[in-house]
Amino acid sequence: MMQTTPRTSKLLTLEDYLDYDDGTDTRYELVDGELVEMPTESPENCKLAKLLMLELAKHLPIVLINLKDTEIVVSGRRAKVRLPDLVVLSEEGYAALAGQRRNIITQEMPPPALVVEVVSPGQENRDRDYRFKHTEYAARGINEYWIIDPELQQVTVCLWVNGQYEDTVYQGDTPIQSTVVPDFKLSAAQILAFGQK
Repeated sequence: MMQTTPRTSKLLTLEDYLDYDDGTDTRYELVDGELVEMPTESPENCKLAKLLMLELAKHLPIVLINLKDTEIVVSGRRAKVRLPDLVVLSEEGYAALAGQRRNIITQEMPPPALVVEVVSPGQENRDRDYRFKHTEYAARGINEYWIIDPELQQVTVCLWVNGQYEDTVYQGDTPIQSTVVPDFKLSAAQILAFGQK
């Protein structure tokens, strides 16, 4: 479960977030100006994300694939930064990050080509991945957003069309169709099996 850090006297700006250091290795998202502690993922979710990264590396240059270490500035009422489970950069995005002191995709940089979130149990996590991030990633112009849901045994591929996502839900053995990874042929069942290995 996410935890908001103790309230400070003011809401943080993006600059405050980038300068923030509490002396720990705790990971935070910035949500409407507040730091939200991101707990570690379950072992199953970690395995699923790692094995999906290896599968994507069969089709894309490995340097374009980032696992749990890329921050993305998105729009919100106030400053907001997300930490997706997996990010596939475009060549332009990779070039824009070169030489930066932090692995953060700012508003002036090209958006990632693909972002993947693995849904953790609980309504708060479900709302964050299916509602809030869905809207934020579409507004950021991210071409594809994959929501991998072990509980519902499905993968939702959200394709960016004219400023919003059109969602296709994959279950069972139907191969996933992707514009970012056109040769990708795994089904939702095969992807979800990664977490069980």
